[in-house]
Amino acid sequence: MSIWSRLFGRDTTRKPQRLDYLNEAMALERVGDVAGAITSYRLGLRENPNDLTILQNIAIAFSKTGQVEEAVRHYKRALAIDPTLSGAHYGLAFLLLKRGDGPRAVEHLQAFLARPPKGPDADRWVRHAEETLTELGAAGESTPTEA
Repeated sequence: MSIWSRLFGRDTTRKPQRLDYLNEAMALERVGDVAGAITSYRLGLRENPNDLTILQNIAIAFSKTGQVEEAVRHYKRALAIDPTLSGAHYGLAFLLLKRGDGPRAVEHLQAFLARPPKGPDADRWVRHAEETLTELGAAGESTPTEA
């Protein structure tokens, strides 16, 4: 390729590189730049608005910054795409508890426990959800799950 083609944008041999906004955002969060992470998550959602990983991660980031309503909105959006998403049910439940909405929090905790995650830390989260339901006096109740 000639220098003239590269200068005038006719480089057909190189493919444009897409930024990996998810990994960038997670790296920013690791170093404590949650605001920067939110910006990267937003850019990622602009490219892929239905990315469940980004939706959940941005909800977590909004939770960390005290932006509960934004976090709730993103969890609900993730659940609208996939109603079985246990992590979104878990996160949303505890945000609803912070807002004082115990009955809806119970619904989401029960949905979380209906399809608990698997993995090395899963028992910890399951126990936490079960203990919270017990504290709320709703361990045996069955209610529909709506956001």
